[in-house]
Amino acid sequence: MKSSHPQHIRANFLRRLAAMVYDVLVAVAVGMCAAMIMVVAMLILVENNILSNQGYEGFSELMQHSFAYKLILQVWVGLWVVGFFLWFWRNGGQTIGMRAWRLRLFSTNDKPFGYRRALLRLICSFGGLGTILVLFDFKSKQSLQDRIANTEILVLSKEDNHHSSWGKIQE
Repeated sequence: MKSSHPQHIRANFLRRLAAMVYDVLVAVAVGMCAAMIMVVAMLILVENNILSNQGYEGFSELMQHSFAYKLILQVWVGLWVVGFFLWFWRNGGQTIGMRAWRLRLFSTNDKPFGYRRALLRLICSFGGLGTILVLFDFKSKQSLQDRIANTEILVLSKEDNHHSSWGKIQE
């Protein structure tokens, strides 16, 4: 199956993998910043007796032993990382890694690409494992998440990779 944009080809596995490695580094940085913000906020709330210290002497001891506080922190960080991918896919079709490797996400049907489809695509990627399907799909080079969410990842020319060109490339 050919791309819905004849001037562009679908991305191969290695190019997708390179963008994924880049994006993992950025997602880790986003997660670290989100964690720092939440830890500082929780520290301030505990030290001012707004949140319970649950009988622990210091905040670090509380964070090491409290399942609830660790869960809150992990959910907070997870939401920020998920939000990173959803926002970039929905607003421009490119994450930072995809932009560096001149890849862009396109819809293969006439439906608009909203946050629901972006979330479906993220869930169906199984942490990137869905991309392995590209290695075995010689004909259409689509990942599991592309097939389920009706999307495709195309390689852009240097000119098309600029934001000013995005209006010329129809979704």
